Amino acid sequence: MSAAHQLVVLIDPVARRIDGESVRIAKDVLCAGAQAKICWPQGPEEFARALARRGGRRTVVVGDDQALLRTVTLLHRERELDRGALALVPVGAADSLGLARSLGVPMGAVAAARAALDGTGHRLDLLADDSDQVVLGALRIPAVGPPPAPAAPPSVWGAARSFVRSLVRAPAPVAAAVAHRLRVEADGVLLSDLDRPVAGVSIASADGLAQVVVHGRTGERARAAARAVTISGPVGGFRYRADQVVAGPVRTRTWTALAGAWELVLPA
Repeated sequence: MSAAHQLVVLIDPVARRIDGESVRIAKDVLCAGAQAKICWPQGPEEFARALARRGGRRTVVVGDDQALLRTVTLLHRERELDRGALALVPVGAADSLGLARSLGVPMGAVAAARAALDGTGHRLDLLADDSDQVVLGALRIPAVGPPPAPAAPPSVWGAARSFVRSLVRAPAPVAAAVAHRLRVEADGVLLSDLDRPVAGVSIASADGLAQVVVHGRTGERARAAARAVTISGPVGGFRYRADQVVAGPVRTRTWTALAGAWELVLPA
């Protein structure tokens, strides 16, 4: 029996609380179509243990964007992202599924479960920072909210390009008036320094590289594509929003683009 029909299904506890009916439907569809080991972890430690014991089975995560990020981060830290494709059945509040939607994952429990069974793996890029955290979509400095994700991306490649297109949008007039002192280096090339305040910085992974945009205070933009981007801030540090999660403050952080680092199962 192929790995695609031997599953380990990790059901996030938040998904069970928010929408138990969708969880039940997803479980029934997966169990009907494959030999599935269902895991009900009660917290992050149990989740990590269940993931570590997956063996050669395809991993299916039932949960929201945070559950997917947790899974990819754990596998990245263990250097096991190349051990097989991941699938996601998105269950959660609408505003917690923007990343899944932008990646092209079906939003319905039945459609997503069927895609997990019969879909095709797609190699995707990601960003990894120097603390072993991953970014699957985009990050922004300062920690402002991301633009709404498209409702129905044409494909995973179109979704990746939509992230990059979102970066080149000019900041809102109010945000543009705020000064942020940041030193931005792309593969050692200086794009901005602490003596030149900027409105913000955006980074996303596409085409195997980190696509960085430095937004000037008066609307100008400096762009670069690099393998690694290092950003340093003032003494108090800076905060950033990565995949809708706010992190920091940190004084300096480096993000490295990893081309085709993970595989996501999407509808064939």
